[in-house]
Amino acid sequence: MFIIVMGVSGCGKSAVGSRLAEKLDAHYAEGDEFHSKANIEKMRNGIPLNDDDRWPWLNAIAEAIDDWRTHGRDAVVACSALKKVYREILRDGHDDVVFVHLKGSMDLIAGRMAKRQHEYMPSSLLQSQFDTLEPPDDRTENSVTVDIAPPPEAIVETVLDHLREKGTIA
Repeated sequence: MFIIVMGVSGCGKSAVGSRLAEKLDAHYAEGDEFHSKANIEKMRNGIPLNDDDRWPWLNAIAEAIDDWRTHGRDAVVACSALKKVYREILRDGHDDVVFVHLKGSMDLIAGRMAKRQHEYMPSSLLQSQFDTLEPPDDRTENSVTVDIAPPPEAIVETVLDHLREKGTIA
């Protein structure tokens, strides 16, 4: 089982993903760790990434998922996965990848970003993230969408409930 906790920057991917991995006794990976130095530098300078920047990053995450799959290891990955084509790369034709979309308003997320420090993702890039976002269709993609207004612990419980309903976990 592989869960990609997705959404725009500042939606809580890391907070929810790490707690979810702990609850599921799964490996946790931060998608940002798969970015190239060039991507990090672009973001640090307030320049939005484009598809050409993202393809190697997404392929690196997909390769890690394949490696974990080969070794029988469950994992939760925090990764924006903003477009459907990005999610298809991460899924790589496998049914064992579930996307958890953390959804919130621009105002809520901007407020949270203003209170945090991120090494290279300035809040000035938030609009570009919303512009790029193609929310998953929970009916046709293997995904669940949850509201980010509650605290992370409550979001994790909601996610677990959805995963039980889908039969992803017991």
